[in-house]
Amino acid sequence: MSKTNTIITIGREFGSGGHEIGERLSEKLEIPFYDKEMLDRASKDSGIAEELLKAHDEKPTSSFLYSLVMDTYSLGYKSGSYSDMPINHKIFLAQFDAIKKLAEEGPCILIGRCADYALEDYRNVLSVFIHADTVKRAKRISRMYDMTEAKAKEMIIKTDKKRGSYYNYYTNKKWSAVQSYDVCLDSGKLGIDGCVDAIIEIVKIKEATKKAVLQELLFTSSLVSRTGQPSIFPFIIAVNMRCFAPGWSSSSW
Repeated sequence: MSKTNTIITIGREFGSGGHEIGERLSEKLEIPFYDKEMLDRASKDSGIAEELLKAHDEKPTSSFLYSLVMDTYSLGYKSGSYSDMPINHKIFLAQFDAIKKLAEEGPCILIGRCADYALEDYRNVLSVFIHADTVKRAKRISRMYDMTEAKAKEMIIKTDKKRGSYYNYYTNKKWSAVQSYDVCLDSGKLGIDGCVDAIIEIVKIKEATKKAVLQELLFTSSLVSRTGQPSIFPFIIAVNMRCFAPGWSSSSW
């Protein structure tokens, strides 16, 4: 049984350890972890070859295609209805669809791929961004891939540019900006374990706060009901329950 009801999305600078942090969170919280696994799910659900999904994974596209994609997404679509679309269009929608389906299945860890944006209407989501000093990231990458630190820095610049461009095209936010996420952590200063512990504590605070708000609303409603006075509190409670139910939107009413 999972130890949380929260979905955690993790954006990350290349070499900051976001993947490892996600894996450790998955183990400690006992919830599923999805990184490249999201591509497998998107492939199975959409019928698009996984190799093709990997080839286009987190790669930017043109602003014109972005507008086309978002218009289609905002109007609604079915997973089997985009067979005639451009490949980048198909892949973007297939990944978004897979992210939402995974979120509907319960709490989990989702790495990159604009997951925070895909789930922005879900109230049980904590969006995290992991970053670190370039020098520290270069040392980590050079150890992992057995390359020089100079080569690692080149790889960092290229990968971060790709991830940033992809995120900036497909969302209304800016990649790596503090305003785009609930929490930003420096793994170079906190360490991998420090980031894991910090996220777990933040999740606890988030869930405790939600529980306290709900209890207060229910208690207030109970008091008003006993007075026999007309009350709008049941409606207020219903509105605030959106904070506890994934996927609720105004169309749910």
